Amino acid sequence: MLRLLNIEFHKLKYNRASRLLIIIYFGLLTSISLISAIKFDIGPIKFNLAEQGIFNFPFIWHFSTYITAGFKFFLLLVIVSMMSNEYSSKTLKQNLIDGLSKKEFILSKFYTVIVFSAISTLFVFVVSLVLGLIYSDFNELSIILTDLDYLLAFFVKLVGFFSFGLFLGILIKRSAFAVASMIIWAMIEGFIKLYLYWNFSHLKETKTEVVNNIMQFLPLEAMANLIKEPFSRLSAVKSVTNQLSIDVSNDYSISYFNILIVIIWTFIFNYLSYRLLKKRDL
Repeated sequence: MLRLLNIEFHKLKYNRASRLLIIIYFGLLTSISLISAIKFDIGPIKFNLAEQGIFNFPFIWHFSTYITAGFKFFLLLVIVSMMSNEYSSKTLKQNLIDGLSKKEFILSKFYTVIVFSAISTLFVFVVSLVLGLIYSDFNELSIILTDLDYLLAFFVKLVGFFSFGLFLGILIKRSAFAVASMIIWAMIEGFIKLYLYWNFSHLKETKTEVVNNIMQFLPLEAMANLIKEPFSRLSAVKSVTNQLSIDVSNDYSISYFNILIVIIWTFIFNYLSYRLLKKRDL
């Protein structure tokens, strides 16, 4: 494993674009701390976002993982560009000539995905912990350790997403087209969701539940379901919705069934990557 990782990081070390994207990505992961500086002071109206409870334990684990998951597209570019560079620079063929098997080649990419996802999760944990210790109204150890499964869901989400990107990078060979294919697939899932809503419109009250039960098995939807939006949990939002008699109650807990679905898709993507590479004439 270490030998394969050393090969991959050696390649990344000499790729200026990848290094820049990685620096930007991890810089963005720490930028969540800048949210604490958002303040509005307009006459009698004084608003400080940090005082709205977003950095309170254990809510911060939910908030930080949901927000930082949006930055994963920067690392996606690194993942797909790794594959496109393998083809354009002929390093894939050279690695195979030098004795690296196709299985080891795919494993080296997957191990890189695991490492990037693990480091990202550690970054989010450390930044969230520091912000929570500074701003949270609740600093008891039992409260701090509550809801840490959001970090597990964050890790699984990144591994699944990057594995999808790795598969598209091998399938299409061009990073720009691979990213475009990811966007197109997201649109396809969106159209499927709209069609299901139309098809089950006669169910009325249970329509949303039926559609969600079907959509949860599609890859990007499954990844999105791992961490639900946290904003409706804020007291300020609840106060407004209660006054307007709007029901925004949701189940915010981490579903291990959803985690299992994403893990299965992760296996499928990596297996298909291996089968594709094995059959392809290089």
